[in-house]
Amino acid sequence: MPLWTPDAWHETWRFAAEAHHGQLVPGSQLPYIVHVAAVAMEVGNAIARRLELGQPVAQPDLAIQVALLHDVLEDTSVTLEQLRGRFGDAIAQGVAALSKDPTIAGKQARMQDSLARIQTQPAEVWMVKLGDRITNLQAPPHFWTRQKICAYRAEAGEIHAQLGSACGVLGPRLLDKIAAYAVYEAR
Repeated sequence: MPLWTPDAWHETWRFAAEAHHGQLVPGSQLPYIVHVAAVAMEVGNAIARRLELGQPVAQPDLAIQVALLHDVLEDTSVTLEQLRGRFGDAIAQGVAALSKDPTIAGKQARMQDSLARIQTQPAEVWMVKLGDRITNLQAPPHFWTRQKICAYRAEAGEIHAQLGSACGVLGPRLLDKIAAYAVYEAR
C-alpha cells in the first residue's frame, strides 16, 4: 500500500505551483514553490519515519495535500470554495485552519486564533504547521531586526508547546531547529 496517492499528490502540486506562480520566497530570488515543497518534504519524511517506527499516519494524503496547499488561502487569490470544490472539505478546512484570519487585529492574536483552529483538526494538519515552522527556521532575511528574530523564535516555541505532541518526529525536530535558531539572535 502506498504512503499516499501519487495522482492526488501531482494534482495538488500543480495547483499549488500555479497558485503561487510569480511569488518569491521572502528575502530571496527563489520561487515560492520551493518553500511549499520543503514543507511537503518535511511532512513526507515524518510520515515515512513514523511508519518505520510502527506509528503510521492515519491520513497521509490529507497531510501531503494540506502541506502542498498550506499557503494558498493566505497568499494567493484562491478561495476556500475553490479548494473545497477541487480537493474536498477536509483539505479545505485544514488549509483554512493554517491560514491567518486577516480580520483579526494583531499578529499575536492572529497566530493564537490559527493555533486554536489547527487544534480542532486532525493531527495531520498539526504536522503541516510543525513542518512549516521547521522549514521557516532557516537563516532569517538580512533585513530582519534582532527583535523580530527573537520574536519569531519565541513564536516557534509557542507552536511547539501547542502542537508538538502531534508527531514524535516533527515535534523533536522543531525543538532542535528552535535551539539552532538562537545563533541568529546575536545579530
